[in-house]
Amino acid sequence: MKLLWIIGIGPGDPEQITLQAVAALGATDVVFAVDKADGADVSELAALRDELCRRHAAPGHRVVHIADPPRERRPADYAATVADWHGARADRYEAAFAGLGPDEVGAFLVLGDPGWYDSTIRIVEQVLARGTLDFDWRVVPGVTSVSALAAAHRTVLHGVGRPLLVTTGRRLTDGTADGFDDVAVLLDGGLACEDLPDGGEGLDIFWGANVGTPGETLVAGPLPEVLPRIAAVRAAVRAARGWVLDTYLLRRRR
Repeated sequence: MKLLWIIGIGPGDPEQITLQAVAALGATDVVFAVDKADGADVSELAALRDELCRRHAAPGHRVVHIADPPRERRPADYAATVADWHGARADRYEAAFAGLGPDEVGAFLVLGDPGWYDSTIRIVEQVLARGTLDFDWRVVPGVTSVSALAAAHRTVLHGVGRPLLVTTGRRLTDGTADGFDDVAVLLDGGLACEDLPDGGEGLDIFWGANVGTPGETLVAGPLPEVLPRIAAVRAAVRAARGWVLDTYLLRRRR
């Protein structure tokens, strides 16, 4: 029976991959590579995938490229737009999975952990729900960008016995984070912490761009003081590398 692995590979450091992931990749016949449609230069991330395959994939494995369908990044109806995008992805994934041999093993290599702000699991579920293909599938967890950020800054993510909110830049300023002393922010395309009330007074930030990659950049300090530096560094990283994935922890000073 066909088998599909969804393998978390960490945020960018090829050493941050689990032994379980190594074993799964070593038994993989086909690696599915999703090529971004927005024109972003993600050659470093593609190089990470290629390096992991070189080190750990089965000899003779093949790479099947899947063109990622485009989507609007700032839609009026976010949920509906993402649902349509997932449906278009499911169409392309289904066509790619159909090419697996009866007893072959395929794999997606997912940055970070497949359970954190990634759509691969949801789309595989959609494909299976259509009933046109029959395959088994399994998930391998990976190091998240949040845990890698905490390690890079040599800090913990929350106070003793306190909760941690993990959210997106889109939700940071809509009241979702109210009442939390520790907030980890992912998928922030516009540095939403610049728009916090009172300029973020009383908050410390632990910020990282492209954490786990050779271009990792870190900034930490009182939010109002270091925000200009973060904005400048973020723009410089994007200009130099063609892309930026930043993650940060906001902590209310106690």
